[in-house]
Amino acid sequence: MNTRILLIEDEHSVAAVIKKALMEDQYDVSVAMDGASAWDHISRFTYELFILDVMLPGGNGMDLCRRIREQGIRTPVLMLTALGSVDNIVMGLDAGADDYLTKPFKIAELLARVRSLLRRVPAGPSPEASHGHARNVLVFSDITLNLDEKNAQRGGRTIDLTATEFRLLEYLMRNPRKVLSRMDILEKVWGYDFNLNTKSVDVYINYLRKKLDDAPGGRVIRTVVGMGYILKDE
Repeated sequence: MNTRILLIEDEHSVAAVIKKALMEDQYDVSVAMDGASAWDHISRFTYELFILDVMLPGGNGMDLCRRIREQGIRTPVLMLTALGSVDNIVMGLDAGADDYLTKPFKIAELLARVRSLLRRVPAGPSPEASHGHARNVLVFSDITLNLDEKNAQRGGRTIDLTATEFRLLEYLMRNPRKVLSRMDILEKVWGYDFNLNTKSVDVYINYLRKKLDDAPGGRVIRTVVGMGYILKDE
């Protein structure tokens, strides 16, 4: 079965070009022209990726993205917008988007971003996933990450993560007590196609820290000045 993508874009010409390019890359693409029809698709069908325009009739993509996350849907979101300022990018990420592409863009770049978001951290056993735990569950200190059910817990408390935050935590938990550079994290979590700078890593590390630190147990993601980040317990 081909990967299913929901494209939410109100400009017919833009939607047609994007859909054609995605279908040529063997993706199964559905199109919604506004927020209401998009939510109807989301409620009825399962998708592996949402491509979401910020400006939509009768609402905006930011609100739709927030609604998706509030419903516990962790499907990756690629946000499209003509608003390319840093503030707008931050707003999109805060709303729950995993990546942000500014119009006008090249189709090759869009396809690269799609591949990056659909890519998962390479599978493999974790040094912490042992002693009675299934290999599809990673464990570090009081944090557990279920790779099949795509959920995270700390001290028995569920931590709500976006798709990108989940992949970031997975990569850290597969490499515990090891300093990981920002470039390492970009390449393994976002993929080689991802072309934002390493500040994106800092943004998502901060998001992940806040969510993990809301649960008891203390900070586990430490900054190693000038080198990167390390997952390390007290």
